[in-house]
Amino acid sequence: MNIDNIKNLGSDFFRLIFEVIPLPIFIVDEDVVVCSINSEAQKMLDVDPAQVLYKRGGEVLHCIHSTEVPEGCGRAPACKDCAIRNAVNESFKGGKTHRSRIKAELMSGNKVNEIELLITSAPFTFDDKVLALLILEDITELTALRSIIPICSNCKKIRDDQSYWNSIEDYFSKFLGVDFSHGMCPDCAKKLYPKFYNKSL
Repeated sequence: MNIDNIKNLGSDFFRLIFEVIPLPIFIVDEDVVVCSINSEAQKMLDVDPAQVLYKRGGEVLHCIHSTEVPEGCGRAPACKDCAIRNAVNESFKGGKTHRSRIKAELMSGNKVNEIELLITSAPFTFDDKVLALLILEDITELTALRSIIPICSNCKKIRDDQSYWNSIEDYFSKFLGVDFSHGMCPDCAKKLYPKFYNKSL
């Protein structure tokens, strides 16, 4: 397909790209009012897109600060430190992509969940209106693996958030989708199978 054919596809082509990106994406204005979301964002929020359009980001994401004042998201004292709002503001001011990493507290039913997000905000112009592409990547599991992991000093099982002890293989499979193949290092081979190990030298 040449460039002229791509141009002729117009908005349908770009909407298709927007939909197939496997990350939650929001198109927002300068006040972080949601103008559009892709299917991954819809899955993350578990709502009909019509329920989130023209609402501010904190209201859509159920930020615990969005209901602290009658004016809503972006108006509470804590909002000045909001990384999502600040990322969008920085990208509008500087006219370039802004990335940051934050811990956020979001309401889910009556429970407050703390998650870690990688936020990307990239400004663009459409029909003479400046908007931003806001991408939210949940990196909670990845950062948990970078932190201190409680591991049994004897059997090497790992304790998860529910205080359940998992084998190393089960833990990594469950939280990262990593599978293991098994082998044996020379030290263990020598210790466990000294007759065979010495013969193979």
